[in-house]
Formats: sequence, C-alpha cells, structure tokens
Amino acid sequence: MPAGHNTGHSRTSPRARRRAERRRRLRRTIILGSVALVAASATAYAMVPGDEPANVADGRTAVRPEQSQDGHHSGGSDAAPQGGKKSPSPAASSPAPSKPATAPPTPSPGGSTTPATPVSGSGTFKASATSGSPQGKGTVRRWRIEVEEGSGVDPDSAARSVEAILADPRGWTRDPAYAFQLAGPGQPVDFTVKIATPTTTDRLCEVVTPELIGETNCRAGHTVVVNLKRWQEGSPQFSGPVEEYRALIVNHEVGHEIGRDHETCPGPGKPAPAMMQQIKGLLGCKSNAWPFDANGTYLSGPSVP
Repeated sequence: MPAGHNTGHSRTSPRARRRAERRRRLRRTIILGSVALVAASATAYAMVPGDEPANVADGRTAVRPEQSQDGHHSGGSDAAPQGGKKSPSPAASSPAPSKPATAPPTPSPGGSTTPATPVSGSGTFKASATSGSPQGKGTVRRWRIEVEEGSGVDPDSAARSVEAILADPRGWTRDPAYAFQLAGPGQPVDFTVKIATPTTTDRLCEVVTPELIGETNCRAGHTVVVNLKRWQEGSPQFSGPVEEYRALIVNHEVGHEIGRDHETCPGPGKPAPAMMQQIKGLLGCKSNAWPFDANGTYLSGPSVP
C-alpha cells in the first residue's frame, strides 16, 4: 500500500476505541474472576479441617481421654476440641475395658486389712494351758478351749477372751442360776469350746445347707464349735467390732449348752436377742451380742418353733 494512503479505518476512530475498550473490560473480567476463584478455593480449604473434629483418621469416634475404665466420666476437662464442637458423649465411645475380677482385701472395723482366714486345717486341736476361777452364783459348769493347729489363734489368749465374755454382767452369769469356770490342763470339763477352720467346722457341725457351708457356728453335743472365719472377721449382718461379734457367738452357742432355744426379733428397732440367728438377718432388729442389757433386763424375743 502506498505510503500515506488512508484506509478509512483510523486506530483512533470511534469504532477502534470501542473495540479496545471491550478488550480491556474482557481482560479485567477474566482477571477478577481468576482472583475470586483462588480466594474461594483458599477459603474452602481453610474450612475443611474443622468439619469433623470428633473423628479419627479411620472414621471411628475418638474416646475422650478423661473417660474412666468403667465407662463413666471421671470429672475431667469438658473443653471443646478443635473446630468448636464437643466430642460425642461417653455412651457413643468405644467400650472401656472391664475392671479386674480380683476383689480388694476387706478392711477390719479398725481400718486395717483383715488377714486371710485359712479355709481348712489339720483337724487336730491344741488345748489352752491356763485356768480360771468360778464366775457366777449358780452351779459351776467347767469348760476348756481348744484351737485347731495352723489357725493362727493362740489358745491361751482365746481362753481369756471367752472367759471375759462369760463373766460380763450382760452375759449369762447375770442370771443367778448360771456359773462357769475355765478348767486347767487334765481337769474334767462339762463342755469344750473349739475354734476350727471353716472346713473342719462344717465336718464337726455336719453342715449340709448350701448357704451355711463355711459360714456358720454350732453346738454339737457338749462341744461349742466356733468358726474361725466368724471369729476373725465377724459377720456382714452384725453392726459392731469383731470382738463384739465373738461375744455373740459365745453367748448364743453357750446358751444352747445351758438349754436355751432360738428366739427371733421382738420388733423393728429393738435389740436382737442373743439367741436369735442373727447371721441369717436381723428382721428389723438392731445387732446385739448380749443376753441382758446393762440394767439386767433379759433381751428376749418370740420363740422359734
């Protein structure tokens, strides 16, 4: 084309300017749209981690760290996890492991741990080597104590404990018809008190009732058989120290020796008679180890047929 020839379409013509303006607007639109897309993608990426705060990588519900082994809350922090949502309740968590099957030692009334009671022994007995004076005003009944070897009970100490129980003013000597005396070695006796392991007690007492096997005391002929378990541990039905339950054993079984029969609860809130089988339940009565109260009143109850 010859120099200086005019085509009639100048770059500065109105049509050229409009085309240039449209191209500029199109470029701005593309640029702004790209920026908006990038911003939206970044926002979406920032929000994703907070959508599932309570789940672990495999999709299972996470267990709260303060959840205790028995599945109950232990009172730990209840702060919300990442994302502002609380974790699921413990009921929705995986089951906690069960507690061990072994039971802790049983504490004695004084707070110390009760030593394990031997279940069985040699079946042979050692008699006490001590003696005592008559106690009470009635015809004297002479007695001796024998302890199964291997039981851990000292015969002489046990003899003094039983002697103190029989001489107590709340005991049978409160009745002027009764009197007792601890006999010395080789002396004749009217009855014997044996402290025996549960297995030996069951044999001497001929225990066949399932719920009483290994648990009960008895009188067999003129022998008062004291279960070592009850002598050492007391009874879950008796509210009081072990020494007090020992008094109940002696008073109840010696009561049979002097001819007393079983009695039952006289009424709710009243003392249980010493001749009541309190190990089987109190029936609303209060635990009591003594035949008489401090005023000399016999604590009786209805006779058991």
